[in-house]
Amino acid sequence: MVLLRGFTKPEAVVLDVTQGVPTLFFRRQAYERAGISRAELDARLGLTDAEFRVEGELVAIGPIYDVDALGALLDELEGAELTYFEDYFELSGSWPEWLAVAVHATGSARVTTAS
Repeated sequence: MVLLRGFTKPEAVVLDVTQGVPTLFFRRQAYERAGISRAELDARLGLTDAEFRVEGELVAIGPIYDVDALGALLDELEGAELTYFEDYFELSGSWPEWLAVAVHATGSARVTTAS
């Protein structure tokens, strides 16, 4: 077993990610620069209030069940002068059910020791 100490600052909020379906993550500054409206995303992707989360410098959208709408959105993001991996990232949800995944934006994380 690996124990990580100092992984998050006390004020860092960690977002749980749903297994089996994609979630889209943005750097908050990139999301705001792109001028994407939340209402538009809600309508296009069929999101609930809980499926659009903003914590610190991270915007998380998902889980996204409409993969066709997600594909169209990803195509449009490239045209909005956003760079995949630098400004946004799709986490596919492809991991086993026995694994829990949680995320937060860098700058809030620092691994100090492992034992």
